[in-house]
Amino acid sequence: MFTDKNILITGGTGSFGKKYTEILLKNYKPNKIIIYSRDELKQFEMAQEFNEPCMRYFIGDVRDKERLMTAMQDVDFVIHAAALKHVPVAEYNPMECIKTNIHGAENVIQAAIANNVKKVMALSTDKAANPINLYGATKLASDKMFVAANNIVGKRETRFGVVRYGNVVGSRGSVVPFFKKLIKNGAKELPITDERMTRFWITLEQGVNFVLKNFERMKGGEIFVPKIPSMRVIDLAKAMAPDLPIKIIGIRPGEKLHEVMCPKDDSHLTLEFKDHYVIKPTIQFAHKVEFETNALGEKGEPVEVGFEYSSDKNDWWLTENELLDMIGNI
Repeated sequence: MFTDKNILITGGTGSFGKKYTEILLKNYKPNKIIIYSRDELKQFEMAQEFNEPCMRYFIGDVRDKERLMTAMQDVDFVIHAAALKHVPVAEYNPMECIKTNIHGAENVIQAAIANNVKKVMALSTDKAANPINLYGATKLASDKMFVAANNIVGKRETRFGVVRYGNVVGSRGSVVPFFKKLIKNGAKELPITDERMTRFWITLEQGVNFVLKNFERMKGGEIFVPKIPSMRVIDLAKAMAPDLPIKIIGIRPGEKLHEVMCPKDDSHLTLEFKDHYVIKPTIQFAHKVEFETNALGEKGEPVEVGFEYSSDKNDWWLTENELLDMIGNI
C-alpha cells in the first residue's frame, strides 16, 4: 500500500515517528517519507539514523498552515502524530496546548484537503475519552474535527480516521524510562501516584502496526481502538525493583486512576471486531458509509448497551513476567 507513495508524518521525530519510519523502510519502498517537525536537533539526529534517498526532513510547526500546505504537496498519506501531550504541563500552559492540538489539527485537515491527500490518520489517546484534563479535552476536540472532516471534503477522495490507544511502553515521558533512571541512580524508593492505578499497555511496534493496518481498513470517520492488555502501575514498580519500597505520592494534576478508550456513552456507536473496536461517528455523513464491514471485509458486531472498555475492567492483564519481557524488549 505504501510502496511508491509519498508519506508525511507530523511530529515525525518522536518515538512513534521514528518507529513508523523504521517499519515503512523495512516493509515497503516508499517514494518519499517526509518528517515534519519543529526541532532541528531531533531532525539532525534522526537524519543520521535514517538517511535513505527517500527521506525528506521539513522544519515546520503544525500551527503554521502555510508551511503544512507546502509540505503536503503530492503527499498520498499523512500520519498526524504531533501534539503537546504532557498532562501536567498542559494544565499549566493551556493556551499552548490548544494552539498545537486543536488549531494544529485544523491546519492539518485543511492542508490535506487542499492537496488532495488520499488518507489521513490522526493519533489520539485514551485521555480523549471522558476527558478530565486539558490534554484529553484538546484531543477529544481534535478527534471530533478529524471525524467531521470526512463530511466537508465534497467530491474529493480525501478520508480521515483516528487511532486511539493507551500508554506506549518505553516512549519518551513514560513511566518505564522514569523508573529505570531512578533505579540506575540508586533511588531508595519508587514513587507511585496511587496504588489502585491501572493503565492500558502497548508496545511501540504494536502501535505502529495497528496504524498501518487501519490505513487499509478505514473508510473514513472511524475511531480505531486496539484490544490490548492492562497492568497495575504498582505491579510494574514491583516487577522492575522488587527490593525497593513504594512511596505513594498522590495523583498529579489532571491524572486519572484508570483509562477509558471506549466510553459507556458511546456504546451505541461501538463495534467489536476480532482484535479491535471501532467507534462510529456521532453525525450522519452526506455520503452513506456502512461501518459494520470495513474496507478489508472484516465484520464487526455492536457491543451491548452500556459497554465500557476501561483499563480496570479489562479481561486481559499482564503478569509480572510478561511485564518484564515487554520492558526487556524496549
